[in-house]
Amino acid sequence: MAPRISDQRDIEFVLYEQLDAESLLSFDKYSEFNRKMFNLVIKEARTIATKEIFPTYTECDRSGVEFDNGHVTVPECLRPVLRLLVEGEWCALTEDPEYGGQGLPFTIAQAVNEYMIGANYIAMTYAILGHGAGKMIDLFGTDLQKKLFLKKLYTAEWGGTMLLTEPDAGSNVGALTTSARLLDDGTYEISGNKIFITNGEQNLTENIIHPVLARIEGAPAGTKGISLFIVPKIWVNEDGSLGGDNDVVCTGVEEKMGLHGSPTCSLSLGSKGRCRGYLLGEPNQGMKIMFHMMNEVRLEVGTQAFSSAACAYMHALDYAKQRHQGRSLTAGADHNAPQVPIIQHPDVRRMLLKMKAYVEGMRSLTYFTAFCFDQIECTDSDEEKAHFTHLVEILTPIVKAYLSEKGFDVCVEAMQVYGGYGYTSEFPVEQMVRDSKIASIYEGTNGIQAMDFLGRKLPGQKGAILQSLITEMKKGVALAAGIESLGAVSHQVALAVDKLETVCQKTVSAAGSASFQSAFAAAHPLLDATGDVIMAWMLLWRAAIAEGKLAGARVDKKDMAFYQGKVSTARFFIQTILPASLGKLDAVSCEDNPAVMMDEEAF
Repeated sequence: MAPRISDQRDIEFVLYEQLDAESLLSFDKYSEFNRKMFNLVIKEARTIATKEIFPTYTECDRSGVEFDNGHVTVPECLRPVLRLLVEGEWCALTEDPEYGGQGLPFTIAQAVNEYMIGANYIAMTYAILGHGAGKMIDLFGTDLQKKLFLKKLYTAEWGGTMLLTEPDAGSNVGALTTSARLLDDGTYEISGNKIFITNGEQNLTENIIHPVLARIEGAPAGTKGISLFIVPKIWVNEDGSLGGDNDVVCTGVEEKMGLHGSPTCSLSLGSKGRCRGYLLGEPNQGMKIMFHMMNEVRLEVGTQAFSSAACAYMHALDYAKQRHQGRSLTAGADHNAPQVPIIQHPDVRRMLLKMKAYVEGMRSLTYFTAFCFDQIECTDSDEEKAHFTHLVEILTPIVKAYLSEKGFDVCVEAMQVYGGYGYTSEFPVEQMVRDSKIASIYEGTNGIQAMDFLGRKLPGQKGAILQSLITEMKKGVALAAGIESLGAVSHQVALAVDKLETVCQKTVSAAGSASFQSAFAAAHPLLDATGDVIMAWMLLWRAAIAEGKLAGARVDKKDMAFYQGKVSTARFFIQTILPASLGKLDAVSCEDNPAVMMDEEAF
């Protein structure tokens, strides 16, 4: 039987019952689509993910990458997968078909990505990393730059990267030393070294386009003086033909805990004085432009962790139904009682329901964030555009940080369901644990996401960004509060939302006071608790929809179990996990935080 990458029925529930993705068809931008077309695209993505991509997951991990004299060889099993993705135009789903996209709504693209990224994130990095580079060129590039690079990147015919990190300038980007010198032909000579570059060198595509952060000679210090350059591995002439090597040399690859099929490279630029690049946008605009890519990548990282969790949960659930071990507790002392599937044991059921709650809550959150993007793109109302823009801004660090941590936790829980077998390479969950851990580290560690959340997002627009989120959550609570069977849990979530709003405002105030260091020490716990409350909101929203369906006249036996499961999942999270989240909010201390006050020598 083919492996289940994710839950098809639940994806359909989120798309068409929770978010009403069909409503997007009323916008001119998507008027040529219909629900049948959406479903055909998603079905094909599910088929490709199951039959073509997932079979490469373990193989590319065991094969790994090889580095020899500046060249990187990646697992050969990935070549036909990338060819399939390029030919099917799966790599820039939301972009204009003129440039190799499919023009899909972000919400539908999220469903496609869940299947494909969940099947093998390593394979998908070769296909989707170029999209972020292409998007920056699409928004800020000249006509020539778009002509040379855009379609090649959007289709993944050429690879793409992001050259930001340096040995002495990791999260402190303003300390970078890579330099750029203007040449007579209008291009720039680039010189410097970059590290931790995903797919910085590989043998799957004939060219790799590197967006590079560098400082033009004489530019201001810090982030204000950083510019962004398009630096091809192989120079691209103005007629589109390929020139010679562009003095971009891979000097090594990292040995990592996971993602063995994806090279993490150190790159030297201009060691022979022959590395050139095109300036993208205006001088000193680099950070502004790069954040367009960074925000997109951070949402993809959240999707990576969530999709891994969804896949791990599916595997653990199937295993728990098939694995017979131990007698049922109801058998008492009857030693002749048969062994039962482990899903009948209460503690295994607890683990599975906990995983289910997080996976379904995370699914709703990622799809809702994508839905917000669609509303921004399509609405004519300035007020609605501002509201959904605020939601995207505040949800981005939450999707990246919270989902990366909870996604990893779900993978660990899946391993636990397998018992000793989960710790072996006989089953794929041990690889899922290894591969998913990176999500909380790269593209801005979760501590940095928390600082952004507290320092920029919560006080943003004089508090309007936070209020947009609170408004949406209260709307969901009000929907459920009108349903008698959900009255008690609705009340619990309402109290949590009110408490979250109060604690957020208090912490923002402290961040602007003499206690600012203590406030920022509490930033990560606050983001974590915020994610918990959002999970409760999403699950309550789902339960309200399910109760409405159960109250309807026609619900078959299978759908009845499905909808009842939504209600039970919401109750489980709100009654057993949310109380601990309220404790987290109680523990957010903005004054005299021991982490700040303790002497360094005492650590």
